Amino acid sequence: MPANASPGLRPLSGKGPSVLILGSFPSVISLEKGEYYANKRNNFWQIMESLFGIDRDLPYGRRIAELSNHGIALWDVISGCSREGSSDSGIKDVVPNDIPGFLRENPTIKCIALNGVTGAGRWFKKIYGDLPEYPDITVVVLMSTSPANAGYTYEEKLSDWKKIVGFAGRKD
Repeated sequence: MPANASPGLRPLSGKGPSVLILGSFPSVISLEKGEYYANKRNNFWQIMESLFGIDRDLPYGRRIAELSNHGIALWDVISGCSREGSSDSGIKDVVPNDIPGFLRENPTIKCIALNGVTGAGRWFKKIYGDLPEYPDITVVVLMSTSPANAGYTYEEKLSDWKKIVGFAGRKD
């Protein structure tokens, strides 16, 4: 990793995930707290609550366990990078995560959900293309849950994120 690059967060996954949600790279708040989507203004946990009944006010560990129960894994396209603040537009010196390796280790993945067109969607396409070696995996680029994506209402974001519901499934 370049000397000026910050490392991201580790993947979070239970046994046999069916959906891999990828962000671009964690926000400054998420990196400080060591938690995915730690910024309270980010709609991610509110959307997970609406889609899967995971109370966004639960302690972080319980929310992650509930996501895992629904077959959902979390990670980022980028393992490390240089960036001022939290904006995806400022990402430089990119070190990608080993998404193909994660998919080999988790052959149960049926859907990759990319959180945002200009962040995760753009970086995933640039680094991995269309993943031709995984033709059975559906890749969907969804509206960013970031507070920077203020051009869309919560309801519009939620409607877009409903695309992943059919791929997820309760495990208990």
